[in-house]
Amino acid sequence: MPRSVNHVASRARRKGVMKLAKGYYGRRKNVWTVAKNAVEKGLLYAYTGRKQKKRNFRSLWIQRINAGAREHGMSYSQFMGEYNKSEMKMNRKVLADLAMNHPDAFKAVVDSIKK
Repeated sequence: MPRSVNHVASRARRKGVMKLAKGYYGRRKNVWTVAKNAVEKGLLYAYTGRKQKKRNFRSLWIQRINAGAREHGMSYSQFMGEYNKSEMKMNRKVLADLAMNHPDAFKAVVDSIKK
């Protein structure tokens, strides 16, 4: 019985990986074994980076809220403690935007939770 190899599928698989490797430097862009490893590593970094992006933005929002709260005599932890006790429900992204771009609105939020 002759050996059957599905060249169409294997070529398509390689073609997809090589397409992802386009723009890489040196042999990483045109040698199959090197490109495969580079693409796998790159996809792993991309996956990790999407998780880190969320962490970095949350950290940035916290810094901005902290800076805005300190202008009104509160620390971040004091502000968030009082804010969570209040009936207002905005996330950190919105609060950070208020603190940075709309200081009057953020002052109103601080004043309403200070009481």
